[in-house]
Amino acid sequence: MPTVLQVYFPFNGPFGDEMEKMMATLAHSINEEPGLIWKIWTEDEESNQAGGVYLFQTRENAIAYREKHTARLKDMGVSEIEAQIFTVNQALSSINSGPLR
Repeated sequence: MPTVLQVYFPFNGPFGDEMEKMMATLAHSINEEPGLIWKIWTEDEESNQAGGVYLFQTRENAIAYREKHTARLKDMGVSEIEAQIFTVNQALSSINSGPLR
């Protein structure tokens, strides 16, 4: 069943185009994660936060990636990581054109 992983954490930049340059290699590597359908990158320079919303094929895929990504962020010195997993309600999401593929 499709599962959403929502992650956000304190981030002091860079943002925008500079973030894109800095994170491009990581972004491409995320495409290889088991069960990943898509990721939306998020950032808020005003509140110094960044993160992402991911759609995985299964809850198990989402849990495994959450563990990997949280460990990676902690190794980079990031704390206060919020990472929540939600099951997708496919019927209601399809009414609102939710991208489930």
